[in-house]
Amino acid sequence: MDSYDRRMQCDYYAAGRCHSCQWMDIPYPAQVRRKIEQVASLIPAFPASRIEAHTSAEWNFRNKAKMAVGGTLDEPTLGLTTLHGDSTDLSHCPLYPPHIHEAFAHIKWFITLARLTPYDLQTGRGELKFVLVTTSPAGDLLVRFVVRSTESLTRVRKFLPQFQERVPSSRVVTMNVLPQHKAATEGDREIYLTRRRELPMQLGGITLYLRPQSFFQTNTSMAQALYLRVSQIVDAIAPKALWDLYCGVGGFALHAARPGRSVVGIEISESAIECARLSAAQAGLQDVTFMAGDAPERAISALKAGAGPEVVIVNPPRRGIGDELAHALRAAKIPAVVYSSCNPVSLARDIEALGCYQPESVEIFDMFPHTGHTEVLTVLRRR
Repeated sequence: MDSYDRRMQCDYYAAGRCHSCQWMDIPYPAQVRRKIEQVASLIPAFPASRIEAHTSAEWNFRNKAKMAVGGTLDEPTLGLTTLHGDSTDLSHCPLYPPHIHEAFAHIKWFITLARLTPYDLQTGRGELKFVLVTTSPAGDLLVRFVVRSTESLTRVRKFLPQFQERVPSSRVVTMNVLPQHKAATEGDREIYLTRRRELPMQLGGITLYLRPQSFFQTNTSMAQALYLRVSQIVDAIAPKALWDLYCGVGGFALHAARPGRSVVGIEISESAIECARLSAAQAGLQDVTFMAGDAPERAISALKAGAGPEVVIVNPPRRGIGDELAHALRAAKIPAVVYSSCNPVSLARDIEALGCYQPESVEIFDMFPHTGHTEVLTVLRRR
């Protein structure tokens, strides 16, 4: 079969049991081409022929699994559940690497052992709502049990050593409490069941640290490629100072740091900032500063006060950076904005709001194969 016509095989999709990957029927090269064309249609100044694509592995690429728990106490399922009480087990989803598949089997065993009754969406009864698993490049795991209450906490603690004996890679294990009956996969309260609180994510020469509620790209290899590319772009510009807004655990800032270059990362999550500081300290990066706070608010205030670096990196949520920050960057005459976006629609809107900034390059990093989503990286230069 020609590589262009090759389609990924998924038994769950073929059987109609899961349609999370809406583009599963489309050969992967055609998926990538479609994404390039979509981005080009939103950024008219940049034709498809000039957009570079960084492609992903087609399977085993996801580093994070969000599995709804269904079934029964003796035969739990990990996958999808419906309001009618139906459940679909997706323990062998090909998006996840084999060691996550293996962990799922032990997690089911542990659910039965610790008497973690699956939560019933119809009746609002039961305890265990979700199991969230994140893997590092080294194969270590962060395992989170999302429960309705702490009723099972004593049992979980009692049997946890047996679970870790079966799954020695489970370095960080927590219980997350989500008492409300609502469409969410985690609550605010996190109870650590292990001494270790961070999952190390080694990417090249930098080790990032993830805590349970930290944001990180779900595709590790594409994240590494993205961080490397941004560091190359920044090095080519060679700024003396840069800001990384919405910095999360510091991926862009840490990779772009160089001796003598002032780097400031701003992120609203205090936990993420603590992880970023840990990485910077471990790497001996003395010119990198991380601050917890609202990134747009802090940046706008500093820009209005006359501060401003030569380069600003932004990696906002799906809604984009918004008009106020865009106008502040424009008014401050920041020479270059490096924009990483998970939503090309809001990216296009923000480029328009930035006004006098022209896309110098546009690249896509296919974080999400078999879906219509993609990550877009663009370098915007002030005209």
